[in-house]
Parts: sequence; structure tokens; C-alpha cells
Amino acid sequence: MIKHPDPRPLTSDPLKFLAFMLLSLVMFSCAAADDIPRPHDIPPVETAEIDRSLLRGLDFLLTHQRKNGSFGSPLNTKKLNIYAPGTSHEGFHVGTTALCLSALIEMESWLATFPEEPETETQNSLLARRERLSESITRCEKWMLENLPRLRRSAPTALYNVWGHAYGIQALCRMAQRTPRNLSEEEITARKEEILKEIAHQVELLRRFECLDGGWCYYNFTQSTQINTGSPLCFVTGTVFVALAEARAAGVDIPEHLITRGTASILRQRRPNNAYCYGEYLTKNVADINHPAGSLGRTLVCTLGLSLWGEHDFITQELFADSLDRFISRIGWNDIGRKRPVPHESWFQVAGYFYYYGHYYAAGCMEKLEDPVLRKKYANHLADILLGVQEPDGSWWDYPLYDYHPYYGTAMAMTVLVKCRSSL
Repeated sequence: MIKHPDPRPLTSDPLKFLAFMLLSLVMFSCAAADDIPRPHDIPPVETAEIDRSLLRGLDFLLTHQRKNGSFGSPLNTKKLNIYAPGTSHEGFHVGTTALCLSALIEMESWLATFPEEPETETQNSLLARRERLSESITRCEKWMLENLPRLRRSAPTALYNVWGHAYGIQALCRMAQRTPRNLSEEEITARKEEILKEIAHQVELLRRFECLDGGWCYYNFTQSTQINTGSPLCFVTGTVFVALAEARAAGVDIPEHLITRGTASILRQRRPNNAYCYGEYLTKNVADINHPAGSLGRTLVCTLGLSLWGEHDFITQELFADSLDRFISRIGWNDIGRKRPVPHESWFQVAGYFYYYGHYYAAGCMEKLEDPVLRKKYANHLADILLGVQEPDGSWWDYPLYDYHPYYGTAMAMTVLVKCRSSL
């Protein structure tokens, strides 16, 4: 696997510093350009290496799950914390737990593909993990069904609940597809009906907290009104679109106006070079964050979200490949922002929390490719990157967000690796 170097050299040598600044200027100019770089060939990633990585990630989640079944907490703070008024942490907590639940259910299906040979030590270990995983999912599902329905706007200025509704829908959809052991047919039917009813409820809450101009956001610093007057953010709307597509596939009706208005909002933020502005309030701004390198973590989710809800002439197989090429080739720009404690302080104003988020939706775009050879190519690249940044304890994290980051990061990375392994 390729080890990415630390892009933040420190030196007291004036000549070396000047050379570094000149090189940075050249790289900055290249990253701001609209040309599409292509990733170089890399050796094939061994599926056994992915398996070991996934098991380490699973062990981390199983070991750190809270007693009530959830993941994460607001207990780990730093000097500069994300703005979190009112009940903001309920949004963080539900969103993080929903991502973990989705990942655990994916892992349960993945572990089921391994042959059972109890006489070997390795299989005994897998059998033990299966038991722990099943119990973990049961507790997590119980927590979600108790807490997700109560999730609401944190304050007039903060709508972190939107993340919880979106990722909550995805977790519920996976719950609906899952059949727990030791349940009768009547209990399975009742369970699915309850889950589908809650998915519909979450869709209704997304309708309630939609932006006045269409789409969704998580801040509203304009007017403290019942209707959300905040500026729509393309990547938040893309996130919601992906979740709503899963809800539709589960049989839940989606109000057409949510899609029509949300699509218009995303398209208003799209640039001709397929970069997406950070939000509608920046569409007439030449800020670095609106350039292709600053949009790396947003382009894929917007492209994927739009592709799931209608035909668009510009969304083609070539565009999916080009977007993945750009994301993989320029992963260094996202990596520079990874683990920085201050959001948007990095080059092109990249924030650390776009790192695994970007991979999460890159995997979704990868699955949209019809050519299995291309899918394998990008799966190999994404897996190689993620294997190289896994932490010694088995987790993945990109931004210190209270005590939520190692859980949402691990959940996203594991979900991507499961998809990569399937394509490989």
C-alpha cells in the first residue's frame, strides 16, 4: 500500500522554505486548474489485507460501543469546538450511531460469507465475532428506534438534526432488510412495518426542515423563523438525496417537490468544471473552496445524489470516472486537512471532516460504473488509500469532533472497504 507523506514540512532553512513555497505555488495553480488528473497504476490490494483491516475496525466498534447501544459522546472537547447550541449533540449522536449501525449490518452480511469451520481457531474467532456483532446490532437498533423519532432542530441557528435524519433513514433501510434470528414470521412482519413507518416519519421531518429555497443545510444565521431560511448547502442536499433514494427503494413515498426543489438548489451551486460551491451563499464568490480541489469532498455526493433522482445530460459514465480520477489523484489536498483541529484552515479551505465523507460517496459513484474493470480499478485505489490511514487501534478518524470522530470515521471507512472488496 502507498504511504502518503506528511504534506506539512517545517524548516528553518530560508532556501528550503523558499523552494517549498515556490513548489506549493505551482501545485496550488495546478489544483485550481480545470484539467482532470489521472491516478497512476498501483499494485493490486490483497483481499486478505482488506479482511484483516475490516476485522480490526469491527473489533474497535464492538469494544467501544456504549452500554446503551449507541456510539460517541460530547465528552472529549478541545479549545476550538464546533458550534453546538441547544440539543446539537443529539444530532451528532444520532448521526454517528446511525452510520455505525449501517456499517455493523454491512459487516454482518460480510461475515456471513465466510465458511463455518468451528474446529479451526480462526473460525472460532469469526464465530465469536458473529455472536458479539449480532448482540451489538440488537442493542444499537433498540437505541435508534427509541431516540431517532425524537430528533429535532437543535436551535433556530443550528440544524444538525438533518444529518441524523439522513443517516438514520439509511440505517433504518438496512434494518428493514435484515432478519434477526429467533423471530416468528408475525414478529418479522411487525418489525418491518414499524421500521417503514419510522422511515416515513423521518422523511416528513426532512420536509419540515427543508430550506425555504429548496435543499437542506445545517446552519441558519439569517432569520429565526419556523421555516428554515438558511442557505442551502449542495453536499447536505446530496446526502439527503442518497438517503431518500434508499427510502424510495424500501417502498416509502417521497414528496416530489422535495426532489424538484433540491435538484434546482444543487444545480445552482454547480460550476461548469463540475466543482460545486460550498453553499448558495458562495455561488458568486471566487473563494478557494469553490475550486475543484476545494470541492473534492462535495463533487461525488452531489453527482451521486443527482444521478439517483432523474436524468441529467452531464451525468454520464465518463463523468463518474472523471470525478473519481480527480478525487483519487488529488487525495493529498484532502489529506492536508485531515486531523487539523480547525475546520477550513487548510489549503483550498478543505476541512478534515470531508476526508472519509468523500470516500463514502466515492464508493457510491464507483458502484454506478457499468464497466467491472473500471470498478475494480477504483476499488483498488480507494482500498489502498484507506488501508494506509487506519489507526493502530483499528479505527479511522479525520477531524476531532468531541468524541464522535473515531466512530463515524470507522463506520464510513468500513462501509467503503466492504464495497471495494466486493468489486475486487
